[in-house]
Amino acid sequence: MTTTLHELHRLAAFTDDPRGGNPAGVWLGDALPPADRMQRIAAEVGYSETAFLAPASGDAWEVRYFSPLAEVPFCGHATIAGGVVLGRRYGSGNYRLATRAGDVRVQVDREGDAWQASLQSVPTRQRAVPATVLDEALAALDWRAAELDPQLPPMLAYAGAWHLVLAVSSRPRLERLHYDFERLKTLMLAHDLTTLQLVWRESPTRFHARNPFPVGGVVEDPATGAAAAALGGYLRDAGLMPVPGGFQIIQGATMGRPSLLQVTVPAGGGIIVAGNAVDMPAPGAG
Repeated sequence: MTTTLHELHRLAAFTDDPRGGNPAGVWLGDALPPADRMQRIAAEVGYSETAFLAPASGDAWEVRYFSPLAEVPFCGHATIAGGVVLGRRYGSGNYRLATRAGDVRVQVDREGDAWQASLQSVPTRQRAVPATVLDEALAALDWRAAELDPQLPPMLAYAGAWHLVLAVSSRPRLERLHYDFERLKTLMLAHDLTTLQLVWRESPTRFHARNPFPVGGVVEDPATGAAAAALGGYLRDAGLMPVPGGFQIIQGATMGRPSLLQVTVPAGGGIIVAGNAVDMPAPGAG
């Protein structure tokens, strides 16, 4: 029987304070475990996502992502956390991650004691939201169509995983989020949605977001890099922002885990999402 050498790290991504950001597990080893074991580890870690990384062919690292309930094709905050783990272990630089959604490049840099990573997503794409899907999503959220921002129409957006983007016209509407967990989960599973990207646009370069994630067994995600990239691709391709350009996303504040995501939108190709990541206290630590 061969023993796989591995490490398990716990980090908060998109923050420089372990009390903020989105917690992620990062499993780093010489070979990936079987899928059922990765699923058990992710459930034991208990964060919205755990990334599993192992060397692959050439300069690539194979990466798979598991929520406590299921595998997902791509996860942004766990990629940022995984990039920081690689940077601390092997040095600053550019890493190629072979994900189930395609290759993702991650640039890792150190400034003093702080580590930052930026990912470049796979190519983005969008599709129209069927009226029945939109109606059911709004019903599950207990939202009214009149509360949506007509300048940012609903859209299904992809940057490694599919997200339903819904923009509201007011910040108070975004802050009141009480949804039907099972009803929304059923809808999302039926349409291969990873999260809902619920946003309010404060200014052309500043968004506030909330991300229900019932398909992963999580009521809400405090920072969602994959959804941030999907939003960037949607805004660019719909001509709703100047390109090249960029914007910030503020997320997690209503959960007590404030997060900051920096999104850079080039004229073409993948969207760049950047943020810091810091170690979380060990389980049981005071």
